Amino acid sequence: MAGLVFGCIAPHPPVLIPEIGRGQEKRVSATARAMKKLAKELASARPETMLLVSPHGEGHYHAMGVLKAPFSSGSLATWGAPGDYRYDNDLALVSALEEEAKALGVPVRPLGERGYSLDHGVLVPMYFLGRGVKGVPLVPLTFSLLSLDSHFSLGKAIGRAAEKVGKRTALIASGDLSHRLIPDAPAGYDPKGKVFDEKLVAAVGRGDARAILNLDEDLIDKAGECGLRSIVILMGALEGRHAKPEVLSYEGPFGVGYLVASFTVEEGAALPGKEGEAARPEPASAPPGLHPLVCLAREAVECYVRERRFVTPTTFCPEMRERAGVFVSIHKEGELRGCIGTFEPTRPNVADEVVRNAVSSATEDPRFDPVRANELPHLDYKVDLLTPPEPVPDSAFLDARKYGVIVECRGRKGLLLPDLEGVDTVEQQIDICCRKAGIFHGEPVKLYRFQVRRFS
Repeated sequence: MAGLVFGCIAPHPPVLIPEIGRGQEKRVSATARAMKKLAKELASARPETMLLVSPHGEGHYHAMGVLKAPFSSGSLATWGAPGDYRYDNDLALVSALEEEAKALGVPVRPLGERGYSLDHGVLVPMYFLGRGVKGVPLVPLTFSLLSLDSHFSLGKAIGRAAEKVGKRTALIASGDLSHRLIPDAPAGYDPKGKVFDEKLVAAVGRGDARAILNLDEDLIDKAGECGLRSIVILMGALEGRHAKPEVLSYEGPFGVGYLVASFTVEEGAALPGKEGEAARPEPASAPPGLHPLVCLAREAVECYVRERRFVTPTTFCPEMRERAGVFVSIHKEGELRGCIGTFEPTRPNVADEVVRNAVSSATEDPRFDPVRANELPHLDYKVDLLTPPEPVPDSAFLDARKYGVIVECRGRKGLLLPDLEGVDTVEQQIDICCRKAGIFHGEPVKLYRFQVRRFS
């Protein structure tokens, strides 16, 4: 059971700490008060393990970072504050996270092999938050230059990993907002810094992940922030859970935006693919002649959207007993409404893959809002079963109508199904895959092809 029980956003200016601020901390007293309240909320959640995403740790350009060493340690002595910090790592959670990230196509690389030195993005929040959770393991994470969607997917992997290990888990998103709020701000001044902070704080207060993912790229660039990706990871981890957002404080007297916010997760909220799912209800209504896989996808979505329950198939057609990668596509009046899948099997059988990916397509595709109940009668479903990917030497071995494509470069992967409307050439396939994976033009890529059995 257990899983993610608490999430929060914490700033990390060293000036918050009295021994460092030497009186300047009074200018951020609202933030300090909020951090103390946040510490009480975290302690009340009784986490058995924690993860913390820092913008200032040892990062990788094209992969997320996760600590692999048995412990981490650090000190604020260089900033003038006493005390050393040491945290045991949670290697079981790390292993589960790596598995879930791989299943979602998110590249993850280790941060340390024998030990890891914690940066102020970890130490400042833990100065406040650590007092009520002494002895609780901490998994340090860092983000990358990959797309916001990739970071959102990492968050989803964290949520699933927490469910898998069965521990009460807290996720701390460390980060500051715009560094350009006033003329003498650390990164210079830009009026869009204030606009960015206003939009982000409002979206956090609503728990609106879509608004955060859809922030204008130019606005993000002009803001000069360091915490957006940490927050996106947190929102991904909260996706599909009943979480109460609360903005505890926001201020920016030094020209940098400091946001403190908490998300209390309602315990017992089910997740796709969880063992011990609810029994399968009566078959959902569907047009006659649909393949059982398509009926199962429809049933899974309707049951989840209406009742927040996850079906377990009790009768199987031959295809349901296989093991394969599965993509479920949902369309509304001819327009894509959601599409999520796995290019290799991650569940015991195709039936379980369909249930998991159908619900994810309806509720977790970052390009769309979750499906609402009043939309259900207007949705159509397609289920694609994938053959195992096979490497090919070059694009001459591809065919946009016959083969789907996977591109890979240094751990980054992008996938595109075959025979899609508007994708007529292999070049288009490869270009779309590269953009999805964050692979830049000219980088060397490995190509894989696969075929699908499509049911609709």
